[in-house]
Amino acid sequence: MLTHSEILTQLANRQKNHALTRDLYCDDGVFQSDLEHIWYKEWLFAIPACEIPKTGNYATMQIGAYPVVVVRGADGRVRAFHNVCRHRGQRLCSKANGTTTKLVCPYHQWTYELDGKLLYARDMGDDFDPSKYGLKPVHCIDMSGMVFICLAQIPPAIADLAKQLGAYLAPSGLADSKVAFSSTIIENGNWKLVIENNRECYHCGGSHPSLCRTYSDNPNMTAMEGPDSASPDILAHWKRCEEAGLPSRFVNHPRMQWRLARIPLLNNAESYTMSTKAAVSKRMGQMPFNDAGSLLFFHYPNSWNHFLGDHAIVFRILPISPTETQVTTNWLVHKDAVEGVDYNIEDLTRVWLNTNDEDRLVVEENQKGILSPAYEPGPYSMIQEEGVVQFIDWYSGTMVERLTPPPAMAAE
Repeated sequence: MLTHSEILTQLANRQKNHALTRDLYCDDGVFQSDLEHIWYKEWLFAIPACEIPKTGNYATMQIGAYPVVVVRGADGRVRAFHNVCRHRGQRLCSKANGTTTKLVCPYHQWTYELDGKLLYARDMGDDFDPSKYGLKPVHCIDMSGMVFICLAQIPPAIADLAKQLGAYLAPSGLADSKVAFSSTIIENGNWKLVIENNRECYHCGGSHPSLCRTYSDNPNMTAMEGPDSASPDILAHWKRCEEAGLPSRFVNHPRMQWRLARIPLLNNAESYTMSTKAAVSKRMGQMPFNDAGSLLFFHYPNSWNHFLGDHAIVFRILPISPTETQVTTNWLVHKDAVEGVDYNIEDLTRVWLNTNDEDRLVVEENQKGILSPAYEPGPYSMIQEEGVVQFIDWYSGTMVERLTPPPAMAAE
């Protein structure tokens, strides 16, 4: 296992615009450092809020060593807690999702209100103070229908993202949507390889025949440097959409941790379907037309998303081990859309079920090759893989900052 100083050396000495070293994708020490300095400190996409629409609905997730439960309270607010009983540490909720009136520990039945307050602990004596044993909270924010959590004691600033996301997602009406289908798969590859694969379409023509019916693998269709800097096709699409009330122009975090931009689909396609037509007859929220393209939103380290006229697709990744990553995909439709009447699951999900499985194979073969001692970092294409470079720069810069000891410590 690499030490922090060894990881820092490899990151500081990495070759610009090249892939990372073998250790940075495979080493146990690097994985633990990624958890400590990225996953335990950044805001993470947890669930679409519509996954838990009613009081007592909950969803669980595992972030490295931390089990977390996200639950909707009686006041309608979404909260997150460490999924650990304050008595002897039993997990409160073992299922991926469910509904409960109270959070009850299955071991000794300590019972918590949905806001985390301890309500009942049998036979603990007269000097026991239940107010000291509420569930430990996790920072949680519902940003326009997307629930993010943060394990850090003091989370990073998120006000700018919340403002931008609120404006861009408003027409999609995620508060009035529901989960039509959900898929969770395990990809046998490092989490960074999963993100890298998503951040380029260099591989799309050779790997994604279903997706390429509607999504262009021309890098000019996703390359943009600002709200007035993009290809003519994108600029024309922005103009049309914004005249109809859809915020569309490129906005981003200064270090590219997140980005929002609406792009047109190929040949006026309406949705990610095999037919290229809308999969859902009832549009999302207040979307004015089916061929609004896809509003792309990514947020490092764990999410990319597509918001279309007829539905939305939200993606979440969670690291399991140095060479395993969980990928969860949720398809959202208008809450009043009726399966079998307004949409069918096959049309809605086929393109991205195919694409997810194809990406899984790509990532797994990528990981197998990187595990070879013969692997050495190759150069990225600055035409096709600019998004990968942005991600690797963000990751490397963040890790270098957090692994570098303070000047006083470094001088000792």
